[in-house]
Amino acid sequence: VLTTLPRIERNRAEALERAVLQVLPGAVGFRRHDLGRDVYAAFDPDGQLVGVALEAQAMGYQDTVRILYGYDPARQAVVGMRVLESRETPGLGDRIETDPVFTANFEALDVSLAADSVSLAHPIELVKPGQKTRPWQIDAISGATISSAAVAHMLQESTARWVPLLHARQGEFTVTPEGADAD
Repeated sequence: VLTTLPRIERNRAEALERAVLQVLPGAVGFRRHDLGRDVYAAFDPDGQLVGVALEAQAMGYQDTVRILYGYDPARQAVVGMRVLESRETPGLGDRIETDPVFTANFEALDVSLAADSVSLAHPIELVKPGQKTRPWQIDAISGATISSAAVAHMLQESTARWVPLLHARQGEFTVTPEGADAD
């Protein structure tokens, strides 16, 4: 086990790097920031902030599901989501990774701040498949309700806590003078 641990850690780091760039469209590099937990500020080729990626996790049907999601402070929206780890049932629960209707929920999921700037105007909510009518709602997956509910729950909890902080501190997320880099 000790001989394979460095390889496992390297593979996890590479997977995380790919995921950060996937959940934040237009990003070419990122920097890790410690805000009591790791967050990843990502930048476009001109060094402009495109968003911040962070992890969330919750219990799925069979085990813990870990995701990485991208938050764009300019749009006040979740703009991407990737599953980092899941042991959900193949063909059912694992559809949180592959179902195009479900993954489309995370292209512009509204997490706008309320007037107080310390809470969300509308908490994320899960609705029955095909019942999404608001930009802060997530269409559940029929046959994978528990897994899709886990994703909705973790995003609801995480965005309520982190979006106000990330929005307030977005000016701190800068690249080094030599340009965007991946730590």
